[in-house]
Amino acid sequence: MRGVTHARWAVGVTAVTLAATACGGGGGSGGGGADGVLSSSWGDPQNPLEPSNTNEVQGGKVLDMIFRGLKRYDPKTAEAQNMLAEKIDTPDSQNFTITIKGGWTFSNGEKVTAKSFVDAWNYGASLKNNQKNAYFFGYIEGYDKVHPATGSQSADTLSGLKVVNDRTFTVKLNQKFSSFPDTLGYVAFAPLPQAFFTDHAAWVKKPVGNGPYMIDSYTKGAQMALRKWGGYPGADKAQNDGVTLKVYTDSDTAYTDLLAGNLDLADDIPASQLKNVKNDLGDRYINTPAGIIQTLAFPYYDKDWNKSGSDKVRTGLSMAINRKQITDTIFQHTRTPATDWTSPVLGPEGGFKDGLCGPACDYNPAEAKRLIQEGGGLPGGQLKITYNADTGSHRMWVDAVCNSINNALGNDKACVGNPVGTFADFRNQISQHKMSGPFRAGWQMDYPLIQNFLQPLYYTNASSNDGKWSNAQFDKLVDQANAESDTAKAVSTFQQAEGVVRDNMAAIPLWYQNGSAGYSQRLSNVALNPFSVPVYNEIKVS
Repeated sequence: MRGVTHARWAVGVTAVTLAATACGGGGGSGGGGADGVLSSSWGDPQNPLEPSNTNEVQGGKVLDMIFRGLKRYDPKTAEAQNMLAEKIDTPDSQNFTITIKGGWTFSNGEKVTAKSFVDAWNYGASLKNNQKNAYFFGYIEGYDKVHPATGSQSADTLSGLKVVNDRTFTVKLNQKFSSFPDTLGYVAFAPLPQAFFTDHAAWVKKPVGNGPYMIDSYTKGAQMALRKWGGYPGADKAQNDGVTLKVYTDSDTAYTDLLAGNLDLADDIPASQLKNVKNDLGDRYINTPAGIIQTLAFPYYDKDWNKSGSDKVRTGLSMAINRKQITDTIFQHTRTPATDWTSPVLGPEGGFKDGLCGPACDYNPAEAKRLIQEGGGLPGGQLKITYNADTGSHRMWVDAVCNSINNALGNDKACVGNPVGTFADFRNQISQHKMSGPFRAGWQMDYPLIQNFLQPLYYTNASSNDGKWSNAQFDKLVDQANAESDTAKAVSTFQQAEGVVRDNMAAIPLWYQNGSAGYSQRLSNVALNPFSVPVYNEIKVS
């Protein structure tokens, strides 16, 4: 999902008036503003908080606090477990009957019904609503009418969705998809209240959900205040009174505020502080594996990166990067050199295949230079790697990657970094297809399936296929894998599809990323889930 490009989630809600400090502000008590409220570092997301339009991390953090869907991923194991779903039945992996639990409401008092899901999914799929996550509804029958590849839509609702009664609805897919139920914890599938449709503008200013928190206020560029919803019916109630998400444009500043007592939780320890963090925080430092991979993506809409020989250039660039040296020296072993395009968090049974990348991910400067020259050289004679500069760690590793490439090519100007000021601006440029060279493309999984590391990123016209790569063989293998009812066979077929990504070096895998965080003495029971997001509702404030 959500793109750590991705991983994939967003907000850009219209500002609501709030007396708030800018980044780095706040007084004592961790800057939370109330005894039982904690403060946490954050960044302004890209778009309004519509679940089907949020596909990057910052917005995803908020949506995970204010919404609950049919499934929820276990905060320790990432296993897809029933949340609002009482049961999901299927006779054939293509037709599903979904029964939701009773007793659930939105924070405005509206009941959560089957219609809450069906209306939300129809909205998300509709071409006229231009939702970034529309693609996730692509397997539901009628998607081609609601969201055609070309021309205008000929239907407003998905023919594969039917409300049976208040607590039951049916889903018919256009092909077998055995893992479909496991995807339903992803935020795009969240229910929506009728208030979303009857007064959309008001809802966008102050979103209403059905999760353990409610949005109290938001000032873009400053902070978002979320407060515990006392009427939340779920078992995973908030153990604190609320969370104030403070906007930081620099992770070093957030870390400094944490040490100074002006911030309770920083969930992105900057690379510059990794040598000091254990001494600074002791056991209040968290470093744990997460379903995140960092890659370099390419703009295949630019003919220079989509011509004969360019696959050799990309493979050569991959071989020019000394991953081990970078992860050891800059990231202090909080990153692991990537050997495939998924994550070790999946495990072998889930699809992780250590070494699948093969020699293409081994540091070999001589072979790198040969392949780049054989492929026609760097387009324009210089490589510019674009990244968002509001996280200091990105500048450090991009500079290191460029130094490694420059050393391999014997040219200290062959590769340079191309910083963009903020994450939101960076994502907007990507979405508008304005990249002229490789760009940072970290991916945080939406759900723990190998399918999620491959299909959204590399399938033709997929939701997070920002570089517009397209390969018919890859698409065919993904379709076959999704239709396979035997899990082991499905995983094996997905790995064949991953081999196509490797053979074309559709993106350069760099390293797997751990989740890292530090917190103040006010907090206890702090943990990161396998998506590297703080489990906010379990944190206790003293």
